[in-house]
Amino acid sequence: MLRGMEDYIEIVGSDVISSIYKKASKLYDKNITNINSTFQGGGVAEILSRLVPMMNYIGVNAGWRILHGNPAFFEVTKKFHNALQGGNLNLSSLKKRLYLDVNQEFAVYTHLNHSCIVLHDPQPLPLIKFCHKRQPWIWRCHIDLSNPNKGLWNFLKPYILRYDMVIFSNESYKKKDLPVEQRIIYPAIDPLSLKNRELSKSDIAKYIKKAGVPTDKPIITQVSRMDMWKDPEGVLDVYMLVRKKVDCRLLFCYNMASDDPEGMEIYTRVHRKAKDLIDKGDVIFVIGNNDILVNAVQRFSDVIIQKSTKEGFGLTVTEALWKGTPVVASNIGGIPTQIKDEHNGFLIDPHDIKGCADRVIEILKNKSLAKEIGKNAKESVRKNFLTTRLLSNYLDLFIEVLK
Repeated sequence: MLRGMEDYIEIVGSDVISSIYKKASKLYDKNITNINSTFQGGGVAEILSRLVPMMNYIGVNAGWRILHGNPAFFEVTKKFHNALQGGNLNLSSLKKRLYLDVNQEFAVYTHLNHSCIVLHDPQPLPLIKFCHKRQPWIWRCHIDLSNPNKGLWNFLKPYILRYDMVIFSNESYKKKDLPVEQRIIYPAIDPLSLKNRELSKSDIAKYIKKAGVPTDKPIITQVSRMDMWKDPEGVLDVYMLVRKKVDCRLLFCYNMASDDPEGMEIYTRVHRKAKDLIDKGDVIFVIGNNDILVNAVQRFSDVIIQKSTKEGFGLTVTEALWKGTPVVASNIGGIPTQIKDEHNGFLIDPHDIKGCADRVIEILKNKSLAKEIGKNAKESVRKNFLTTRLLSNYLDLFIEVLK
């Protein structure tokens, strides 16, 4: 069911909702569309699936289109994604051609006569070259761009120069060699979505049981895509140390994005490494393709770990904080924007296995600490990282660029 803005009053207050309506009134005659590469799986799709309906609800005409790629295209763009976050890449002429051809073909039958175009991440980035630009174009980059592969950056930069503005999730991602206006807008979660709304204890128990998760031991969980940057093997190493001090289980609640062809490879590798523990019932894999299940898992878990080695922002961190579940997460990318160490969560060096394990053990052994951290966590999200704030940020942006 599509939620109305009045449903958020109890959470964020009347002033916030009134302000949103006033801003929307300045955009009634505008049409805005978003373009990304997948309708489901991953943070971008999740943000758009809530933000676009909300914009339409308040009277702003907003649309959402999906770039039509093929498996070879997504293999290339996944390599691009990794390289933009600092990975290696053999940037062959074939990869470049594949990447550009898909965008050029999409441009042929995609008519963009809107007031403003917002493209998300690298997959549709060169579309601007193949369309007749007659309005502001904004590139919204959701990934960690602090140390991109130089060859790939030099290849993509000429397309970025055509944009009117670039939006990042963190100040450290801004590029000094990019003479395009660069802004920061933090992502956010919808507190009323299926993944984030309040659940009764009975509903939580029902979904945990349905997923086959035993409830006789504390649960440590990582909720994420199966992705090398999420470091699931490192999470397994942390668990191996934790279980020496506290009898507990490790739960991987994972999903596979349709534009991420590496997911199954990572899953197979982690599953092989954890085989003995899986056979004992101490390591469990649950497919997180059901938002209510993910919600229940995040609420039921004793500790959420996000031991990423790169993280554009980390909405799974935001989700767990909102549920009041203690979070131990890497001090990288957008995560320290959300967590103040020892106040509403714990920050660790992503390569410090023992340090991460020590924090998890501390939380499992100190229930009062876990409760206090969880209370602070929920309030920090309410103040800073809910979708009403994100909606307001975008309205301000569109009012500015379309005046």
